[in-house]
Amino acid sequence: MHDDLVRSLSMEGRVSVVTGGGSGIGRASAVVLAEAGANVVVCDLDEGGMAETVRLVEERGARALAVRVDVASRSEVDALADKAVERFGRIDAWVNCAGVIIPKGVIDVIEADVDFQVAVNMKGVLWGCQAAARIMARNGGGSIVNISSTGGDQASPGISVYSMTKAAVNALTRACALEFGPSGIRVNGVGPGFTLTPMTSVAREPDPKRREEMIAALKKNPLGMIADPRDQALTVLYLASDASRFVTGQTVRPNGGACMS
Repeated sequence: MHDDLVRSLSMEGRVSVVTGGGSGIGRASAVVLAEAGANVVVCDLDEGGMAETVRLVEERGARALAVRVDVASRSEVDALADKAVERFGRIDAWVNCAGVIIPKGVIDVIEADVDFQVAVNMKGVLWGCQAAARIMARNGGGSIVNISSTGGDQASPGISVYSMTKAAVNALTRACALEFGPSGIRVNGVGPGFTLTPMTSVAREPDPKRREEMIAALKKNPLGMIADPRDQALTVLYLASDASRFVTGQTVRPNGGACMS
């Protein structure tokens, strides 16, 4: 591989923060960023999951820091940013990956269901963007990557509130790109199609036959595939690195063609 291409994707000497880093796309993103040379601050409420991600990051030769954070709390997210700077001196990339889903239809959701998903999926991303921008503006720039979903582009039965929150993430991504661009900060999103992670209903399905039926149904996209978390993490790397230096305000959609927009 040519050195210029390697340099474009390299995160060598840079510092990345990944919320929701204890599993799934967050863990995969932390590992891929470490493989590209970044030191990684891993954040989650699952301390066991964080510890495993830290092990995987350090296995790649990078340094790591685990911080238990509830992203719904602005003060905890601000403290996270400060801890990252205290440990590593700067923040170059911030990945807002923490998310939750309560699979209920509009008629069935209760106020607590809505509040929980809004707090994590919307406010958590907002606080992350705010904290990252505060640090990055002092350092001359950086890259923020917000994990959205195909659900933010199209409706699916039973996840309407989740879809609402992800559509809000897409809108926030564009707004932050406009506001932070003059400070050298790029803000983009990743809108995954179905990806097999511990959060998905397929992963939680105990009946093997039913699980296979669900997987077959989910493969009905133009590529006939289901994504692995690493598929999404490689998109995160592109958006975090200098390879995407002229890209901002966009939501990239690795979804197998399930939704085209």
